[in-house]
Amino acid sequence: MATKRKKKKQSKGKQFAVIISLVLLLILAYSLFKIFGSNTDGFRKGNFLFIPTGSNYEQTLKNLQNEGFIKDINSFDFLARRANYPQRVKPGKYQILPGMSNYQILRILRSGKQTPVKITINKIRTQTDFINLIAANLEADTLVFRHMLHDNVYLSQFGLDSNTALCVLIPDTYEFWWNTNADNAFRRFAHYYKNFWNDTRIKQAQAKNLTPVQVSIIASIVDEETNYNPEKPTIASVYLNRLHKGMKLQADPTARFAMGDFSIRRITGKVLSVHSPYNTYQVSGLPPGPICTPAKSSLDAVLQAPKTTYLYFCAKADFSGTHSFSSSFAEHQKNARLFQAALNKRGIK
Repeated sequence: MATKRKKKKQSKGKQFAVIISLVLLLILAYSLFKIFGSNTDGFRKGNFLFIPTGSNYEQTLKNLQNEGFIKDINSFDFLARRANYPQRVKPGKYQILPGMSNYQILRILRSGKQTPVKITINKIRTQTDFINLIAANLEADTLVFRHMLHDNVYLSQFGLDSNTALCVLIPDTYEFWWNTNADNAFRRFAHYYKNFWNDTRIKQAQAKNLTPVQVSIIASIVDEETNYNPEKPTIASVYLNRLHKGMKLQADPTARFAMGDFSIRRITGKVLSVHSPYNTYQVSGLPPGPICTPAKSSLDAVLQAPKTTYLYFCAKADFSGTHSFSSSFAEHQKNARLFQAALNKRGIK
């Protein structure tokens, strides 16, 4: 009888041990799931988490929950504190993907492994457009950025001033960290600008008695005149010839820029008469700054402009996007009348 009782106790002991083991395994499995299982939610504002400079852990935790990144915030908080993340919050733009676990999210955030921001510079006409582009893509303080673009002391270190600041923008795609400040953002563009103006291009500019800034201003006018690259050097030659002869540039795009209306298709007397240092129908020489950020093809067109006798050009009446070039005003008037008649026929005002 004693042996049977002993066997019964041993059997119950084994059963109890099995139950305890199962419970421990379940606890372990649950813990592992909380660490390595999916804990993402609805991504209310997209799958990028933005942590502003100066944010603390509590603010970051709140954003993770409020913006739908984390489903179970308590399990995330539990693991985050044990990973010492509250003391290691790093600002930036972080991509969180559906299905990520607490461990995966924390690994990205603790490492500071940001997702780069790519900013493509195409045609920008005003400083406001530039500031808006930066504001839409970077954390940089727009008020600081605006102040920088008007600070001649700051800009002088780059050979620029408040009128020529946009010369620093060479169209291309630039890569930044989201939390880049205003100064570092501008310096990134300035570094590219300096590399673009290599010895070859500087010598080409000097051969035409131009500075890089002057090349940029002329190129901006050329860029607004045409998208047809084969004609850009010839158009540039017209403006260079006018400059060398002391003639007013009388460039339609500068009058449009002075008017502040870039949708104008037909340049009339009202537009030409606008009083502005940018209206080259009213002032002699170059405008004080570029009227857009010219393409590289336009910059090189000025540097490589051929020697011609052309002083005038006019869009062709067939609306092909090409131009008729002339050396005499009489010939130019003939071409201009043909184009004006074509505009009238199409009802373009």
